[in-house]
Amino acid sequence: MPFTLATWNINSVRLREGLVAKLMQEEMPDILCLQECKSPVDKMPLESFAALGYGHVVARGQKGYNGVAILSKLPMTDAGDMDFADLGHARHVAGRLENGVVIHNFYVPAGGDVPDRAVNEKFGQKLDYLTGMRDWFRDSRPEKSILVGDLNIAPREDDVWNHKQLLKIVSHTPIEIEHLGDVMEAGGWQDVTRADIPEGLLYSWWSYRARDWDEADKGRRLDHVWASADIGQSAHSSRILRAARGWDQPSDHAPVFATFDL
Repeated sequence: MPFTLATWNINSVRLREGLVAKLMQEEMPDILCLQECKSPVDKMPLESFAALGYGHVVARGQKGYNGVAILSKLPMTDAGDMDFADLGHARHVAGRLENGVVIHNFYVPAGGDVPDRAVNEKFGQKLDYLTGMRDWFRDSRPEKSILVGDLNIAPREDDVWNHKQLLKIVSHTPIEIEHLGDVMEAGGWQDVTRADIPEGLLYSWWSYRARDWDEADKGRRLDHVWASADIGQSAHSSRILRAARGWDQPSDHAPVFATFDL
């Protein structure tokens, strides 16, 4: 049975409860993975989402920061979480569907503004987090698995508005791209979005700092959908809902969709 999945950094699920509801009602994904919920789980508006059909939830929350949640129309059980780099942050949660598919929802650290771990602790934490992901997937290679989330890295030249200008900007530096590639290789992951949309500029994030984000279009593809090698061929219909970036009081991220025939 096919199901459609969406991933979205919502930048406060309580502040943007209405936007989550709008997406649920208008786009109707079977599964919605949220990052940067900025709320303890017991304060998330889960009853409102359940009323819209999303009654199955696995989540990890944190007051004011981080936080990840998987909201599903399909039955799902909690498959645990990992605290890579021992940060004590709510940045990962996994859910298992009845057909055995495991969905990993990640919010990788942004890494601060300076791409040098010697002067920027946050950048070092980001690299260590990615190294932890790499080691975990190398030790237990995923099968029948989907990885989604705000990975805070735009790996390809056409994942950013200007490759040369962003080479020294956190999210597109060579060392980050190398670390993300190591995670992908260790787990045998396939980039579902780029398998479906192999060419052309593609973004899922536009800075709040841009007065006219749409016209300037200085975006980056920070949000990803990956599949383990055994189910990669089942994925299709990838898209980014760019219009959501223009909704009232939006997140600076747009939802990324993919459908799986599993």
